[in-house]
Amino acid sequence: MGGFLNPENLLNTFGLIGILVIVFAECGLLIGFFLPGDSLLFTAGLLSAAGLIAPLWVLLVVIPIAAILGNLVGYWIGYRAGPAVFNRPNSRLFKAEYVEKAHDFFERYGARTILLARFVPIVRTFATVMAGASRMNFRVYALYSVIGGIVWGAGVTALGHWLGGVSFIRDNIELMAILIVVVSFIPVGIEFLRARRKRGAADPAA
Repeated sequence: MGGFLNPENLLNTFGLIGILVIVFAECGLLIGFFLPGDSLLFTAGLLSAAGLIAPLWVLLVVIPIAAILGNLVGYWIGYRAGPAVFNRPNSRLFKAEYVEKAHDFFERYGARTILLARFVPIVRTFATVMAGASRMNFRVYALYSVIGGIVWGAGVTALGHWLGGVSFIRDNIELMAILIVVVSFIPVGIEFLRARRKRGAADPAA
């Protein structure tokens, strides 16, 4: 998992400010969907346990705030420019399938999407903008954003910090980051298999 987007490289290069900027972008700016949010928070917790970054209590305060602010900005973007954003043609970074995934997730879970999507890469970014575009009640949206920001931001970071005390995990940070990414995509894989099964069941009937 080398390269610029390696969580450990990002943290060593940009530190706490980098974490906050990346979390903010992934939670609210469409350009942030490819950023390694889950693995970044987990790695930040690991490094905190080793004393290589800010203390845990600082991370548990500022990371959820960055996530919540990102969601609020994403809602505003969707509210003001939703149709123009979602109707744009495919490009290197933007694919219509990303919007479709977020839309399906939104239709299935409603307002809870804002909480559940925290743990689903890509959907996490697009769902916030879609909430604004669909004019979701802002109070309901803000409530789920706050809950999700705390559960995801503080929870994943605290998990990394707690597991940082395990020598094997501490000595294999890159492997752990990869595992976090894999686990993050499990909900997407489940939804994909369900969709394929439904299409397979519908084809014979058609």
